[in-house]
Amino acid sequence: MRAAAGCHRQRGAIIITVALLTLFLLGFMGFALDFGRLFVVKSELQTAMDSCALAAAQELDLQAAIGGGPSAIDRAISAGKTAGNLNAVNFQSASWSGKGQISNAEIIFRDQAYATTTDPTKAQYAQCEHVQPGVQMWLMEAMGAFSGNTTDYPSTRNVMARAVATRAHGQTTCSIPVTLKPKAGGKAPNYGYAPGDWVTVLTTQSTIPGGFIGWANLDGSNSASETRAEMDGKCGTRVNDVLGTPGTQTTIAEDWNFRFGIYKKLPDFSTDPSYMRPDYTGYSYSATNWPSQHSAYDGTDPGAAATAANFVTKRANFGACAPSGKVKGANSCESISNLSLNSFKDLAASGTGPASHGAWGTNRRIVTVPITDATNKVIDFACMLMLQPLSIPMKNVQLEFIGNAGSVTSPCSFSGMPGGVAGPLVPALVR
Repeated sequence: MRAAAGCHRQRGAIIITVALLTLFLLGFMGFALDFGRLFVVKSELQTAMDSCALAAAQELDLQAAIGGGPSAIDRAISAGKTAGNLNAVNFQSASWSGKGQISNAEIIFRDQAYATTTDPTKAQYAQCEHVQPGVQMWLMEAMGAFSGNTTDYPSTRNVMARAVATRAHGQTTCSIPVTLKPKAGGKAPNYGYAPGDWVTVLTTQSTIPGGFIGWANLDGSNSASETRAEMDGKCGTRVNDVLGTPGTQTTIAEDWNFRFGIYKKLPDFSTDPSYMRPDYTGYSYSATNWPSQHSAYDGTDPGAAATAANFVTKRANFGACAPSGKVKGANSCESISNLSLNSFKDLAASGTGPASHGAWGTNRRIVTVPITDATNKVIDFACMLMLQPLSIPMKNVQLEFIGNAGSVTSPCSFSGMPGGVAGPLVPALVR
């Protein structure tokens, strides 16, 4: 009888031990779930902050507001908020569980010495920081309710993430298929040019004197189809690449003119390829409407031309190729360009309505151009503005030299992998 009683007592002790171990294991599981949730939210929030900082940094070209347009900081805040808030946070909640998303005040800027600044001409770093409040806890809430100690065991926790980005040279560039030759004796960074200079694009390659540019395949080939592909956005050009010499490229006129919103038939932008989209403005420049033939980009040296017609202002207003909205005829795109647009019949519209530059435009006329030496080897990159559409039959056309593409003030910027030695700056995380 005593042995049986001992067995019963041992079985009771085992039940108590198992119960305590179960509670202990459940506690660990609860902590794992709570901290696992915090980790997931932190990872999602960090991705959002990274996106915000990278998008904001891409806009930091040290430019103040020009012609009523937004400054570098204005553009950076808008880009950062848009990119960051596209991410889902708190177990992929598109609304971030209704707890609030990135606000203007959470995007701040720093100068070269890393001091906080609100001056767009000094801001070189973009910092995005956000606190996601009220992340629900499970075990903590239960323990707080059981113990009555909600201070040490709160039902929710806050999660914070921060990212800082700046711009650095990209490993490759997305250049258009032309090449710029330095002027005689011209050296880096501007190779004999001054910002605002208009440079003629020759319609034949042949012998190109210093100070002129002509067609050049970025992959080293002579293929016309390759020229068109590169005009449509094919990337990969690096310093020391040797470019090809494809000669006159009449077939490229259509791809060039898309950027001005000029079409043989107006496309359905919602379904047609992205390379058919126009720039934010198609407004064209020639001696007809810009007699000084200098500084059409920002109007700092407009001569007899109206400053309000500069490219930056027209872009802010989403202006079409010509004020009349016509391809041909009086005050048309053809007449102000002094070119023959032949089979081109349709224009993207001004403003933000259907089939307009405002609704479908993107950055397509501020372009990167490789600078090459006498052997056609790439030595650097220029940032240039496409001034006029291409004529049919082809005539000379001009681009405006804005500056070295690698300058911190250059409007040439693109998304890519940092780590290069020259060319446009790409956003890169630094913290």
